[in-house]
Amino acid sequence: MLTNQNILLTFYDAFSQGNTTLMASCYHAQATFSDPAFGKLTREEVVAMWEMLLKRSNGNLSITYSIIKSTEKTGVVKWAATYSFSQTNRQVVNEITAQFEFKEGLIWKHTDNFNLWKWSGMALGWKGYLLGWTPFFQEKIKEKAKKSLANYLKKNELIHSIAEISHFNSGL
Repeated sequence: MLTNQNILLTFYDAFSQGNTTLMASCYHAQATFSDPAFGKLTREEVVAMWEMLLKRSNGNLSITYSIIKSTEKTGVVKWAATYSFSQTNRQVVNEITAQFEFKEGLIWKHTDNFNLWKWSGMALGWKGYLLGWTPFFQEKIKEKAKKSLANYLKKNELIHSIAEISHFNSGL
C-alpha cells in the first residue's frame, strides 16, 4: 500500500509527464475536486478536466511541485503550472496551493487554491487585469470553464460510444 506522500508524488509526477491514467488511479472512486475556475467537480469530471487541460496544452505544459505536508489524513502541495493559455496564446504561470484529504489510501478531496484575478490577467490580458477581480467576471470564467468541460465530457462520451459500437460490430 502506498503512503499518502507516495500518492502525491505519483500524482504530480504523472501530471508532469501527461499521464492522466496514472493521475486518475490516485483518486478515490468518490473523490471530489474544487478550484476557483471550475468550482466543485466529481471524480469523473476532474479526471476529464486534467485530460482536457493536458490535451489543450499540446505538450507545452511544465509542472513543478513540492510537498509541504503529508500526514495520515491530509496533504499540502505547492505547485506551479507554466503554459500558453489556449484561447489567447498568452503565457501563464499559475502558482497553486493544493490541499488533500485521503481515504482508503487514495485522494478523496482535492482543493486547488490560486488567485483567479492574477490568473485572468495573465491568461486574458488587459480585460483580465481590469475586470478579473470582480465577482461578475470571475463567475463568467467559471461558467466558461464548466461549459468547456461539459462539452469535453459529451464529446468523449460520444467517442467512447462509437468505439464500443465499432468493437462490438467487429466481433460480428
